[in-house]
Amino acid sequence: MTIACTDCGTLQDIPPLPWGAIAVCPTCDNRLERTNGRSINGALACASATFVLLFPANLLPIMHVSMLDMTRESRLGSGIVTLWHNQWVLVALLVAAFAVILPFVRFGLLSLVLALLQLGRRPRWLGPAFRWSLHLDQWAMPDVFLIGCAVGYSRIAAVMPVKIGWGGICLIFAAFLCMLSRAALDTRAVWRVLSPECAAPPEEQPTLACRFCDLVQPVGAEGRRCPRCGLTLRARKPDSIVRTAALVIAGFALFFPANLYPMSLDRQFGVTVTHRIVDGILELFQAHLWPLGVLIFFTSIAIPLLKLAGLSWFLISVWYGSRRGLVLKTRLCRLIDEIGRWSCVDIFTIAVFLPLMHFDGMVSTNAAQGATAFLLVVVITMFASHAFDPRLMWDAALAPRPQSRRRYS
Repeated sequence: MTIACTDCGTLQDIPPLPWGAIAVCPTCDNRLERTNGRSINGALACASATFVLLFPANLLPIMHVSMLDMTRESRLGSGIVTLWHNQWVLVALLVAAFAVILPFVRFGLLSLVLALLQLGRRPRWLGPAFRWSLHLDQWAMPDVFLIGCAVGYSRIAAVMPVKIGWGGICLIFAAFLCMLSRAALDTRAVWRVLSPECAAPPEEQPTLACRFCDLVQPVGAEGRRCPRCGLTLRARKPDSIVRTAALVIAGFALFFPANLYPMSLDRQFGVTVTHRIVDGILELFQAHLWPLGVLIFFTSIAIPLLKLAGLSWFLISVWYGSRRGLVLKTRLCRLIDEIGRWSCVDIFTIAVFLPLMHFDGMVSTNAAQGATAFLLVVVITMFASHAFDPRLMWDAALAPRPQSRRRYS
């Protein structure tokens, strides 16, 4: 059966694969299909268990702290409420979307789609529903929120006793099953059950492919809905270069205030202490928690900078039609798209901190202006990586170029 690689656009004929085999695009080294450790049944079990565990993870306390016979607890949504009451509305809305709302939508949709497939039912909306469940995978972040809780737990435990509640235990299992469901999901098998791919078209017939489910269609189908996933068919993502460039410029403009301004303000017995990203990293190193310090450095500083620099490199490559390192740039593009979500760790740590570190007249914590800038950098770079079409790098490298540009190839 024939599909098109979503990273370079090359048509590929993939035969039925035996257990443990991997189909790799010979042009850009993209993994098109892998059969080992993946099944619809396993993904259904993990996704439905994650969906069920999200309820107690949201309703029960995640952590408790005690000081001078006073106890404070943090639930998954309590930090969001505190951010809202403290007028950090944008941060509260985005944290609520990433940590609460979208995980329910993502795993509810995925569980429903896989369950209906197992029951042999295929309503017309099943393909678009599966597409949305995959699209929301990068935006639903219970696993990232768990890392933020781990960082918050380590910082609080250094100054006062802290206990993990039943909500925290459910969150640990939900985050683990969330990652396991991603690893177990055989996306290609699901698409084939929904609508099998066709045989290779004649070489002289121009084609295009759905950029989401890889279904190959005649070029005359452009502008129509994909018959399998319902996405509007386009030969390339519309206005990809313009949208990506605008988002990258906005990301660079916000990156520096995100790192220079404080992320949070701590008030301890009348003394206000500001915390920038680098301050939090230094505190973790001073507390001999260097693995977490290294983790925060990469997620909060290195990854956003890598995303912005990498996307800029891709745009320059398309502009000059560069033929150098196409496979490397395509791999880096996949990496940027995958790791962007992990930059939310610092924001989630603040959301965990707020309800716990609030003892009237003694200790309190609040978000600061750097938090808004930083979260916007994360969201903007995620949108930028989704807006960029890596196939444009291959198109530009193969296109005839003016004489004045040949020195850049």
